[in-house]
Amino acid sequence: MPPPHMQPTTDWFQMQDRFYRKQEIYSLSWKTDLSKFMIAGAPFGGPIAMIRDDKTIQLLGKQQSVKPTIFIYTSAGKLMEQLLWDKGRIVGMGWTDQEQLTVVIEDGTIRLYNIHGEYTQFTLGNVAKDCGVVDCQIWGTGLVALTGNYQLIAVTNFDEPRPRLMADPGLRELPHSWAVIPPRYTLSRHVEVLLATGSTILVVDQEAQDQLLQQGPFTKMAVSPNGKFLALFTTEGKILVVSTDFQKNLSEFGTKSKIPPQQLVWCGTDSVILYWDTQLKPELSQRVVLMVGPFGDWIKYSYDDAIYLIPEVDGARIMSADKCEFLQKVPNQTEEIFKSGSTSPAALLYDALDHFEKKSPKADENIRTIKTDLADAVDACIEAAGYEFVHHYQRTLLKAASFGKCFLEQYNADRFVNMCQTMRVLNAVRYYEIGIPITYAQYIRLTPEVLIDRLINRHHHLLAVRVADYLKMRTDRILIHWACSKIKKSTDDDEDTICNTIVEKLANKPGLSYAEIAKTAYKAGQPKLATKLLNYEPRAADQVPLLISMQEDELALIKAIESGDTDLVYLVIFHLKRKLPLGEFFRVINNKPLACNLLEVYCKEQDKELLRNFYYQDDRRVDSATITILESFDEQDLNDRINKLKVGLKFYQEDKDYNFEAKAIDESIKLLQLQGQLEKEILHTFIGLSVSQTIHKCVTVGQLPKATKIKTDFKVPDKRFWWIKLQALVEIRDFENLEKLAKSKKSPIGYEPFVDECIKAMQYREAAKYILKCDPPTRAALFVKIGSFKEAAEQAFMLKDVNALRDVRAKCTNHVIRQEIDSFIAQLASK
Repeated sequence: MPPPHMQPTTDWFQMQDRFYRKQEIYSLSWKTDLSKFMIAGAPFGGPIAMIRDDKTIQLLGKQQSVKPTIFIYTSAGKLMEQLLWDKGRIVGMGWTDQEQLTVVIEDGTIRLYNIHGEYTQFTLGNVAKDCGVVDCQIWGTGLVALTGNYQLIAVTNFDEPRPRLMADPGLRELPHSWAVIPPRYTLSRHVEVLLATGSTILVVDQEAQDQLLQQGPFTKMAVSPNGKFLALFTTEGKILVVSTDFQKNLSEFGTKSKIPPQQLVWCGTDSVILYWDTQLKPELSQRVVLMVGPFGDWIKYSYDDAIYLIPEVDGARIMSADKCEFLQKVPNQTEEIFKSGSTSPAALLYDALDHFEKKSPKADENIRTIKTDLADAVDACIEAAGYEFVHHYQRTLLKAASFGKCFLEQYNADRFVNMCQTMRVLNAVRYYEIGIPITYAQYIRLTPEVLIDRLINRHHHLLAVRVADYLKMRTDRILIHWACSKIKKSTDDDEDTICNTIVEKLANKPGLSYAEIAKTAYKAGQPKLATKLLNYEPRAADQVPLLISMQEDELALIKAIESGDTDLVYLVIFHLKRKLPLGEFFRVINNKPLACNLLEVYCKEQDKELLRNFYYQDDRRVDSATITILESFDEQDLNDRINKLKVGLKFYQEDKDYNFEAKAIDESIKLLQLQGQLEKEILHTFIGLSVSQTIHKCVTVGQLPKATKIKTDFKVPDKRFWWIKLQALVEIRDFENLEKLAKSKKSPIGYEPFVDECIKAMQYREAAKYILKCDPPTRAALFVKIGSFKEAAEQAFMLKDVNALRDVRAKCTNHVIRQEIDSFIAQLASK
């Protein structure tokens, strides 16, 4: 065990039934008078930004720059960046959740700086520009600005800044003090502004509401980290703590000082800290820090130098000229173990370890005493280890937990393992060179992913990779950020060297995206390097759009084709079509079959004119003919249709391999011309019909000579002509001409079709005329179809077909005829 002066309770102090402690985290070397600076500290152990306060008179040292400069330090006092300030007067500074420094300028301009000095900016609009910004309040994702005409302008999302004018609070002078409640802590999910005016407070959101308080004026106010409580300092020197809905008065404390403190901040969520500078109270020989607990208890600290308070979710950082300290409520597990006289199971387990190392039998006695609560004691030691900054107590607490585990038959060691991992991560980022004094509670709230992001943003890539590997997290984004930073810094190296360095470093990470790295190279003015890096990009969906933006159009098309993704190919094709002259566009895609095929598919559905131009420039005559002929079918005017067919015919005639197609198109033209003439003469619709349909219609409208002429002109075979004429005559019931047709000459189709067509038209008498012209074996069956069973039987008897006679008898229902059929069957049987 450590000597008495190293006991963990040495820096504890008690307020009512609670213990607090103030620990020194870093010894600083910046030796800066903080009272001369405007300061903004980031939460979760984040950096500190400061700029010389133009309201204070200062003597410049020999090394001090005359130009205003924003200095950014780690919590360990290590200078990270210097930003020469060339804009107007700064109204306020703060930090976003992504550790971007937000600088609010008097003219309404907002600048968001990363830790390395790169920035983006936006403005709050004309109201802020015309009237000026006099004050501002900044939180993790937004800000509220107070203008010179006492209006409030809110921005709730720095990623998409949209300044919004809030309700008019009706002020005629600046408020005594003011604060904001971020949207995530309000019921309305809108930012609420608290303005101290007169003796009351106005709450401004969609409207301004007077809370009708009487204890004011309030010269300082601060909202707790969880947004539930509001600390107020009155002109009478009292500290009031109320709920942010103003329904509860939680505590009241008299400070005996009517001068408002320099700072009023929360220490976690259960106490407040006030800081008076000697500039505010010249009668003070030292700076005073007063901490007030929830039950009116207090403790006072004195400092020789100016300090700055940074509130945290579980305490407050105190930055001074020579050290960084952390003030917090002692965690319950830590108090349970180390409080003097504690007999809790965790305290006895910790004590048992000490006795065990001294080989004292009291170790066994302690274990036996807490046997039923041993698992809880182990958990408490594990948890307490997480809250310690001192490595010695981290180790001893974890050792005590491990010692207790040995006496448990069933204990899930995951919590122990996870805490060991967590402590290694926390100790690594707390190291002086890194300078992030994050606590266990803050780490849980922040999450490992965000902590790694912060290491990345600070360019601690090696540590970020080691932490990610240790926690079994992906390292892709870390390596990508490292590569991008390498490109930005390597201005003197040649592109091949940079490319090889990056590829070698990332070679063991298959599937890692190079698109963002290539994009950074392109923006850095190194397009050749960007193109080389993109060759290693495994995902065409990321590769192709970037190549397009880099003006590498043909390469983008090649990569899209290689990917086999038709959507990507279309993306490049449409981009090229919009960008290039038509001839150049066709030149680029001509030797790429997939691109050509996809263009054809698209144009056939959407853009026939482009398709025609594409075929023409590629001298694809047959395809040009095809598209022209297809277009002809869409033409309503006969002459236009014929003209298009003639164009198509010309294309076909120029290629001897397409004689058949040329002849077919030629006949189509003749048919259309004939149909146009028929329409004029007969006043019936013919255009669009086939040759067969045209003959059929001529017959049905009584134009038999014209039908015969068409048959001759278009060399229609006799069989087809007879079929067409037969069907048309039956359709119009012209049995006279049908009979003439049958007698004109021997039918090329036979006479059975005559019978079948008449039967279909239910003209059985007409059908009977042609049955005897049919082949003898079919006659019986045909007579059966028209119901002439006697004639059917006679035909079967003539052929001496007993089976046919039996089939006829089976279908006949006439008794007399059946007797005749029986007679026929008997005669044939006797022979």
